[in-house]
Amino acid sequence: MQNRRLALINTARAATVLIAFPQIARAQQNATKIIVPFAPGAGTDAVGRLVAQKLGEVLGTTVVVDNKTGAGGAIGAKFVADAAPDGQTLLLAAAPFTTVPAALANAGYDPVRQFAPVGMIASGPLVWAVNKDLPVSNMRDFVQLAKARPGFYNYGSAGAGGINHLVLEMLKNRAGVFVTHIPYRGIAPATMDMIGGQIHMVTGTVPALNPFIKDGRVKALAVTASKRSSALPDVQSMAEAGFAGFDVLNYFGLMAPKATPHATIERLNAALGKVVQLPDVRARFASDALEPVSSSNGSPAQLASFIEKDFSGWRQVVTAQNLKIDAA
Repeated sequence: MQNRRLALINTARAATVLIAFPQIARAQQNATKIIVPFAPGAGTDAVGRLVAQKLGEVLGTTVVVDNKTGAGGAIGAKFVADAAPDGQTLLLAAAPFTTVPAALANAGYDPVRQFAPVGMIASGPLVWAVNKDLPVSNMRDFVQLAKARPGFYNYGSAGAGGINHLVLEMLKNRAGVFVTHIPYRGIAPATMDMIGGQIHMVTGTVPALNPFIKDGRVKALAVTASKRSSALPDVQSMAEAGFAGFDVLNYFGLMAPKATPHATIERLNAALGKVVQLPDVRARFASDALEPVSSSNGSPAQLASFIEKDFSGWRQVVTAQNLKIDAA
């Protein structure tokens, strides 16, 4: 009798799942997708999942993350550029959204002409870091060292054409130094080689490098911004180091396909504005050394202006340095 009762219960549960399955499938099919153009577990993915969850709660709908990786983020960006302009497919844009097409002739998308900005989410600086045994304590020291031995000192990036690469080219152009660029498949292996002494310098996000800065395995020289980071209050800004106007930010924003209706963009922007003001979202961003956009500075027009200036600025760096990069 007991076995029969358990069998009936299990049959009922199975029937419930079968009935619910089409409804679940339809909900997922109709969900708003945020395309994250990088792998699960990366910093950009974490921001995307936080925003998707909170945006869904504010909108009262389902918002899911879809990771479409490859080519330095270009594959995911192109997918959104080609998507239906109905507000159901959005891109979580980060710094490579502008650096990759600035550096690559074959990126496959135009960040200015093929997208409708929804709104900025947050931004934060990178930090310049060197091996602990390098005899420097700030950015001025490193520049003097590099000028004394052109090409001797080397730098690891997360890949050619990414922000970690182009920020070095910007330094080389501004400071008149020659530092050898060594591209890696991600900033983590570059950082490990720097700690091990195989390379001298990297830049990375504050959360990625701060544990090694705190335990003394690497030295922080400056943050890539015009002001200090609250997460690294003892580390100079580039302006303090003598590089006025050197303001490079790792940013996050939402983009939609170009022809998305204005009313849809405004609805999404209003919801996003509520998300970035939530106390738990702000706390999470603060722990990652990110500054959430203010309610008065998050309009689609303001993000459009930022994207255009950022893209143009990186194109100038690529041209000035005569960079020829064929693949991300």
